[in-house]
Amino acid sequence: MNRTVVVAGAGVGGLSVADRLRAILPERDRIVLVDRSFDGTLGLSLLWVLRGWRNTDEVRVRPTAAALPGVEFVAATIESIDTAGRGVRTDIAGVIGYDALVIALGAELDTAKVPGLAEALASDVAGQFYTLDGAARLHDLVQDLKRGRVVVLVGGVPFKCPAAPFEAALLIADQLGDRHSSGAVWIDTFTPDPLPMPVAGPEVGKALVGMLESRGVGFHPGKTVTAVDAAARTLRFADGGSESFDLLAVVPPHAPTAAVVSTELALTGWIPVDPATLATTASGVWAIGDTTVLTLPNGKPLPKAAVFAKSEAEVVAYGVARHLGYEVPELAFTGEGACYVEVGGHEAAKGAGNFLNPPAPSVTLHEPSREFHEEKAAEEREWIARWNTVTP
Repeated sequence: MNRTVVVAGAGVGGLSVADRLRAILPERDRIVLVDRSFDGTLGLSLLWVLRGWRNTDEVRVRPTAAALPGVEFVAATIESIDTAGRGVRTDIAGVIGYDALVIALGAELDTAKVPGLAEALASDVAGQFYTLDGAARLHDLVQDLKRGRVVVLVGGVPFKCPAAPFEAALLIADQLGDRHSSGAVWIDTFTPDPLPMPVAGPEVGKALVGMLESRGVGFHPGKTVTAVDAAARTLRFADGGSESFDLLAVVPPHAPTAAVVSTELALTGWIPVDPATLATTASGVWAIGDTTVLTLPNGKPLPKAAVFAKSEAEVVAYGVARHLGYEVPELAFTGEGACYVEVGGHEAAKGAGNFLNPPAPSVTLHEPSREFHEEKAAEEREWIARWNTVTP
């Protein structure tokens, strides 16, 4: 009997799970990978595009069926998901039925959530570094700034890669060079959170604040933005305060895709999953990566980061195979993960530990080094080579 597994989304999680599924399922089982565009990048590359260490063509990941033989690639937008009827509705390929479904649709940028933000981005008063074109444009805006204030703003939580806004601030300082060290341009960060990467614990957060301040970057916690005035170059906050800027580098609010919202699974927006198996409340349906909310023992959500999507993919692939009746090992997500924090000068700090550790994540932040930067670069090279090369 032939079965069909649909993988919705071809980001890090989707590609990883499709790859592993094809390795463990028999050839007679159909694996369908659906995405509106098979053209992406690793999130870590975006910061290097922002800094000017990469150009957009160098970091593009364009997987094709030739890179993953035995998997059907369907280029279409997923409009809705019917878990009761076991079907995925697309705009081009119609309804694709499934016996098992993996939802890996990531998160979208929702600039409309903050009044005035879209206008600020359109007028180059602000820039963002969560897309390739955005990161490249923000690099140019930073390069053109001769004097004034750069504000790096977290527009809402949760967002992808909790370290990214603070890395961006440090890399912008590095790019500015003498303009920053002389005081001609100064940088401040604003976030709704009490500390950077709060899920990793107060010690990690305080260490990151120390890294910012030692490099001349200000840190302002507990600041929830309510509006951006592009003409006046002013931010307004929920506490009644306001701040001026000359250039705004923003993490736009994130939102689940319309297809995720269409399911009965995402009552709070993101899809809750079992912390060990990544299973949803619907039979035969799993979700991984940024589209999920995985609650840790301390009640906080697992950070949205590619490192977790990759390890979740391994667990889910075996879970799908067991669901289809195959005798394969039963794996569990361990919560182990690491992320790098670029500080400039081709050096990076590294935070590593177990995020499922009870009662709270056990994470250590290691001091910046060139070795950690090179580790991060090796991850980038490996991922790009894997998906931009034809598999024998």
